[in-house]
Amino acid sequence: MSTLAAEGVETLPVANMWDHHGKYVSHLSKGEVNVVVGYLHKILPAEEVRTALLSIMVDDMLSACKVHDIPVLLIVPATLHEKAKKILGDTKVNIQLVAPEELEAQIRKHL
Repeated sequence: MSTLAAEGVETLPVANMWDHHGKYVSHLSKGEVNVVVGYLHKILPAEEVRTALLSIMVDDMLSACKVHDIPVLLIVPATLHEKAKKILGDTKVNIQLVAPEELEAQIRKHL
């Protein structure tokens, strides 16, 4: 991300419903961003709030991404992709799990 920012690619910190830092993903509008990038933990509520409805909660948080066809890249080590998929369940949003070392190349595909 720092390389992209240094090259002049605009970045915007993304917030979730829990930490209140950055711009709420659900408030994104068409053409505002090319891709949403974040760590898996940024879209997961605290464990005591997680339920069988987690995929619905994720879909709700990322609804603007679905509506505006904005891809979502979640940073997860490759060795944990299967576990992450299991946690996320059946989400309707275009989520792609990306290993940290592949992140820059994957972001560039959406610019």
